[in-house]
Amino acid sequence: MLDKTLRQAKDNIVEPFVIRLGGSFHPITLTAIGTAFAVFAALSAFMGLYIVGLIFWLLNRIMDGLDGAYARVWNKKSDLGGYLDTMSDFLTYTIVPIGFALHNPTMEGLMAVAFLLATFYINAAAFMYLAAILERRNTTKANSSLTTLAMPVGIIEGGETILFYCVFFLLPNFFIALFIILGCLVIATTVSHLIWAIRNLD
Repeated sequence: MLDKTLRQAKDNIVEPFVIRLGGSFHPITLTAIGTAFAVFAALSAFMGLYIVGLIFWLLNRIMDGLDGAYARVWNKKSDLGGYLDTMSDFLTYTIVPIGFALHNPTMEGLMAVAFLLATFYINAAAFMYLAAILERRNTTKANSSLTTLAMPVGIIEGGETILFYCVFFLLPNFFIALFIILGCLVIATTVSHLIWAIRNLD
């Protein structure tokens, strides 16, 4: 729900900075650095170093915002860059919860992380396949009304997920409950997209 507003604010903040970086390197470099920060965040959660993990998590999200902006500003956008950025996001959102669950593994914690990651998997599969259908329809029926269709805003999008992960690090003793809450909200988002698809696709 917050993504549109946050994206506009992010672009205004980030663009002057990426201009100062110069255009001498590839944006994939920023993606790789951000992925390394994600690994360190997950390892920090695993070791119980939650404040350190929060710092690495925020650095990861900053780098995730920089790579796309850098590519746009310096005209270095590429399909490979977008693909690797998406893969990095999936890796990040997977390994950080696992780090929490493995710090002091219990059946409840492992079940909670399995539930959360299952909701991510189902939601991602449903969303991406729906996006692929719309892309195909927009390509083959460029003059149809389908080009004006937009999927509904989800209850849980990137901005909300970032905030939840910050809370994981700030309230690690409650990670099981937080995982379950986030997972339920992801399910609600998936259902909203399913309802949209039933109403708009034939």
